[in-house]
Amino acid sequence: MTFRASLSEIVAADEQGVLAAHTTWCRVPLAEIANIVNGFAFPSGNFTKDSGTPLLRIRDILRNDTETYYRGEYDPAYLVEPGNLVVGMDGDFNCALWQGPRALLNQRVCKLVPDERFYSKKLLSFILPGYLNAINANTPSVTVKHLSSITVAEIPLPLPPLREQEKIVGEIEKQFTRLEAGVVALKRVQVNLKRYRAAVLKAAVEGRLVPTEAELARREGRSYEPASELLERILAERKFAVTQPLLAVPKKAQAGVPVPPKTKSREPAAPDTTDLPKLPDGWAWCSLRMLIIEGPQNGLYLPRSAYGGGVPILRIDDFQDGWSRNSDELRQVHASSAEEKCYALKVGDLVINRVNSPSHLGKALLVEQKNLPALFESNMMRLLLVAGLNSRFIEMYLRSKDGRARLIQRAKWAVNQASINQTDVGLTLAPIPPIAEQHRIVAEVERRLSVIDELEMQVEANLKRAERLRQAILKRAFEGKLVPQDPNDEPASMLLERIRAERQTKSLINKPDRRAKRADES
Repeated sequence: MTFRASLSEIVAADEQGVLAAHTTWCRVPLAEIANIVNGFAFPSGNFTKDSGTPLLRIRDILRNDTETYYRGEYDPAYLVEPGNLVVGMDGDFNCALWQGPRALLNQRVCKLVPDERFYSKKLLSFILPGYLNAINANTPSVTVKHLSSITVAEIPLPLPPLREQEKIVGEIEKQFTRLEAGVVALKRVQVNLKRYRAAVLKAAVEGRLVPTEAELARREGRSYEPASELLERILAERKFAVTQPLLAVPKKAQAGVPVPPKTKSREPAAPDTTDLPKLPDGWAWCSLRMLIIEGPQNGLYLPRSAYGGGVPILRIDDFQDGWSRNSDELRQVHASSAEEKCYALKVGDLVINRVNSPSHLGKALLVEQKNLPALFESNMMRLLLVAGLNSRFIEMYLRSKDGRARLIQRAKWAVNQASINQTDVGLTLAPIPPIAEQHRIVAEVERRLSVIDELEMQVEANLKRAERLRQAILKRAFEGKLVPQDPNDEPASMLLERIRAERQTKSLINKPDRRAKRADES
């Protein structure tokens, strides 16, 4: 939808200070200090991916690059040069000084060309985002938000004296340079922490994080139960009873009659370890099918109309690597009592994303008390592992690079989406250490990851603080407090008079002389 509020009222109501103006300054409509060039609806049939003239589209504004080219004739008026100020007219109303290649201005993007005899382009680039954000916040969002060039033209910009404009820009750039150096360092730390998190999981599932049980047993002169014996004991205790997938609520369950899980005896085949990496002493390879005591079971499908009130439901975006939402943070759905019984999660369930974008397929979460009560949606499956091993170790393995790769190696791919099925999960191979070693690995991983979590929280807090500092710098600049006023500068009121006199002169030059035209006609 389009902005229809009053710009003057928005400026008056500003509490952040980014729409402020010093008392000695004036205000000037943007159209009086800059030309506004709207983009052109270039025919999409002439778009290419690798030849022609680069085409600047809304999505390219903040990227400073484009993947679209236009092959055909065009008016040079629509060319955007590096350093031009461009504004997106839909969505978030982003603006930036274009740093990409010389490009054509596509529809729903406009170019602002200020007359720098009166207004600094860099100052405009610092000031404009605050007004666009305010306009965006006051634009209805029932549909896609639209920004008109008329609204842009009417933005009441603060007008400092010219020399003061130069000083403000210089001071902002100096302080922003220092701030950006800190932000770059913080983002580098974020990347390194992410790498360290992956390295911890990799070392854990390869037996390099803590001393192995075999090493400790030799050092202490004692025996231990290797994983091969652990697996034999697990298989013997479970008697090969594996719960079958529940793809839908049985008719009896729909009627509210409890339905016992269906099982049948089957002995999982030993995995083929021919091409697998050698494991540490005492470890063994197995398939997840050998460890599953209940499931896999696909989640509950409900239409959109079922959402809103009812019981919490865990969805694929409610958890990431080592993070998940509490039950009271989940969306809620209206489900039948039979569906609630059939799809209710419990502590110790392992849920896996079975349908998702390739980058998120196979995400795994071991359900904790904080996640409950909750159902689970159809884009994931849940399973329960045998009690004789540490389920947290299996979750950590599936979160590791190699574990996730093995989990999704049989995935079926479609456009922007991939999927795995219950058989794929059961065939996934996993390394198993002795049980005492599993506990030590899990404890050490959790200790290290808790340190990483704390550091990531500190980095995120400092990044937010940097953004607040950025806004504080702009606030002081627009309030006239960032640099001192010089009484020898040309007053803003005189600058405004010159701007309007210049516009009047241009108007007279461009206005046709009707009397002369009538004389010619006679």
